Amino acid sequence: MIVTLEPKHTKVIPEITQQDVMVYQGHDRRTVTGWIPVKGDKAGLALAILIDDSAGFSLGSQLNEIRTFIQAQAPTTLVAVGYMQNGTVFMAQNFTQDHTAAAKSVRLAQGFYGAEASPYLALSDFIKRWNSGPAVPRREVLMVTSGIDNVYMGVLDNPYVDAVIQDAQCAGIVIYSIYTPSAGHLGHSYFRTTWGQNYLSEITEATGGEAYDLLGPQGAVSFAPYFKQVNEQLPNQFLLTFLAKPQKKAGTESVKVTSEIHDVDFVHADKVCVPASPGE
Repeated sequence: MIVTLEPKHTKVIPEITQQDVMVYQGHDRRTVTGWIPVKGDKAGLALAILIDDSAGFSLGSQLNEIRTFIQAQAPTTLVAVGYMQNGTVFMAQNFTQDHTAAAKSVRLAQGFYGAEASPYLALSDFIKRWNSGPAVPRREVLMVTSGIDNVYMGVLDNPYVDAVIQDAQCAGIVIYSIYTPSAGHLGHSYFRTTWGQNYLSEITEATGGEAYDLLGPQGAVSFAPYFKQVNEQLPNQFLLTFLAKPQKKAGTESVKVTSEIHDVDFVHADKVCVPASPGE
């Protein structure tokens, strides 16, 4: 799993070795078998920028900031750009190290609700079709969306949110999100916007990422501060492996990463997929 280190009191992250790391599966401490900084041949990153095609006109003022963010990525980083619509992702640019080409593929959102529009159905579909490989150990997503689900009209226990969390956790994918208002009436509905932002916070926290918003229907004047934070976090990630305890049935298990060094936070998915015990 991917673990991001964040300093608590200063801007300096203390050195954390494998011996410093403690992993708990539930209440049981598990053996750490690998703690590798994302450097050199372990720095491989595939970063998907997924933009909600129902976003409103205010997104237009941030397009150049999105392009700048893409071009600021490390030369080895694979970047893809896609647009979420109709429960799937339409790729404007497949994964490439040509960041200029990826930046050029960024366009205005179409600004309407597609049939059965749900950013969570689209993200689940994208994750299921995303092939992994040892050459690129990190897979991460940055969603630009209001988070409003036009399929599930309830509030609590959104099944599509629950499903995408499990899909991402089992795939080891970290999700970040930036709020941007939707087009139309729902784009200024405080009720729908609040739940959209709650869903995004739930997904990002459960997968080890972060949600960026202003706690209301208004969008940020600039995405640049958010991109700055993401760019500061990506180099401070580690690849963690540990010996998980299998259960009778395969499924997700709660996990906590910590240390006796208290000047740093360990940011990671709160669950991992664990296979069933052999013979079960």
